[in-house]
Amino acid sequence: MRLLRGLHNPGLDAAGCVATIGNFDGVHIGHQTILERVKARADEQGLPSLVLLFEPQPLEFFRGTEAPARLMTLREKVQALTEAGIDYVCCLRFDDAFSQYSADRFVDDVLVQHLRVKHLVIGDDFRYGGDREGDFRHLRARGVELGFGVESTPTCLDDSAGQRISSTRVREVLHQGDFGMAAEMLGRPYTMSGRVVHGQALGRQLGFPTANIPLKRLRSPLGGVYAVRLCRTDGSVHEGVANVGCKPSIGQFLPNLEVHLFDFGSNLYGERVQVEFIAHLRKEQRFDGLEALQTQIKQDVQQAKACLAYDNNDKGQSIAK
Repeated sequence: MRLLRGLHNPGLDAAGCVATIGNFDGVHIGHQTILERVKARADEQGLPSLVLLFEPQPLEFFRGTEAPARLMTLREKVQALTEAGIDYVCCLRFDDAFSQYSADRFVDDVLVQHLRVKHLVIGDDFRYGGDREGDFRHLRARGVELGFGVESTPTCLDDSAGQRISSTRVREVLHQGDFGMAAEMLGRPYTMSGRVVHGQALGRQLGFPTANIPLKRLRSPLGGVYAVRLCRTDGSVHEGVANVGCKPSIGQFLPNLEVHLFDFGSNLYGERVQVEFIAHLRKEQRFDGLEALQTQIKQDVQQAKACLAYDNNDKGQSIAK
């Protein structure tokens, strides 16, 4: 897979591509349906497949911290799209200037001139351009005029609930701690990844050293304490307990993931890891002192071990498999 950043980079060659456009936050099975259609059309036409993304996501640009929590960082999203078999990912910076593109300018400058799109597959709710003026009908009319095909994909419904599968629904079930349902909609367990950095070593002082992982997003879809599995770059998987949250009292306003691994003595600093969430244990809370916090962590560890033992025996589903 090749990543294209911005319109200043060379676009595709004259042959063009088969493309789709969207946030693809979570790359859930609804997204995967669209990606399969894109790849099928690309194979039929002998062209590469391409996904067009925006950073920040448009609602993040317009609403900041009031925007929906991100399920994925850009890095995680590109990795998922690569695993889905997409040939190109084009990421455009969504800023004030770009937000004012008219629907026609977006089609002319981005889709035709830069990406040379020959066929476009979009979700049935896709809108674009200033004031969201562009829609499927506009795209289809411009496609006839400029020589590219356009097709929409139907809504993907959850078999068990009959509801539309969307990034919003994935966020809802994660908030409820229903990781089984989240995995059904995603087609895989929900994970977060990042590079382990140095923290304040408070966990070590309490006897529970943690791997600190900045989540690099304005908001997290999770918050609180969880039973988790951590996968290292060498493929080894380790069980633990994790806390997701911010610490404004010490100047940390962006969400952070801290993982304490059971019976683990190695150094993870600088390593990129992936964390799978198994069960929600409790919400974040304040404690009167370090002793009270230490007592609670001991209880969290025991509860996490029990949840993980149950998951191993009953479900057997993890990033290790």
